[in-house]
Amino acid sequence: MSHGHHHPDTVLDVDHLGVRYGHTEALYDVSFRVAHGEMIGVIGPNGAGKSTMFKAICGLVNHTGVVEVNGVHCHDHTDRMDLAYIPQRNDSDLNFPITVGELVLAGRRRFRHWWGRPNAHDREVASESLAKVFLEGTERKALTELSGGQLQRAYLARALAQQASVVLLDEALSGVDQPTTAELFDVFETLAAEGTALLVATHDLALARRRFTRCLAVNGTVRGDGPPAQVLSAEVLDSTFGSAGHRALAD
Repeated sequence: MSHGHHHPDTVLDVDHLGVRYGHTEALYDVSFRVAHGEMIGVIGPNGAGKSTMFKAICGLVNHTGVVEVNGVHCHDHTDRMDLAYIPQRNDSDLNFPITVGELVLAGRRRFRHWWGRPNAHDREVASESLAKVFLEGTERKALTELSGGQLQRAYLARALAQQASVVLLDEALSGVDQPTTAELFDVFETLAAEGTALLVATHDLALARRRFTRCLAVNGTVRGDGPPAQVLSAEVLDSTFGSAGHRALAD
């Protein structure tokens, strides 16, 4: 990849990304580019490094290689506010006594000093963000009162309030039912149409084939990148999942 020539359409440029945990190489030589408004399905088995890759891109774990967002080199920024990361949901998040409004306003922190209080504009952006994910008027609800799908949408609203250019969703669709999945894709498509790039890690290969125009297969490194028909071919699945790939497809 020739750096120094930032392509105006590229929002995220990942070049030779690598992560080690002690002596273990979790990821090596991961390179890809993402354009504005792209919606990419990220597939790979458990332990393949999908979450590690997302965390590295967001600066949450130490990594080698280069991450650029909107042409800006993120090297020593751990606070990469142009990226929003929505981690895998675990139920301990829900013991946190916080309202939907507070969660979404947290996305506005990048726009003020840490001691500053949210202002009227912040609140306006927060409620617009909630409306975009079909949760208008839920500001005073506790997160514990939301369904799984509503909770995912509330986290998406926080990413929107943050005005992130790239949203990374780790297994946002696991454990949610069919109508909720459809609902989330409506939101993804709205965001993509407005120019937000989304990377969605999913276990569901049939869904990846049906709902994404581009898939990224990850296992330690990038095993495939392109249209689903190409990435979900037997060959690529074999190198990504081993023999389990065919079973995954048959599910």
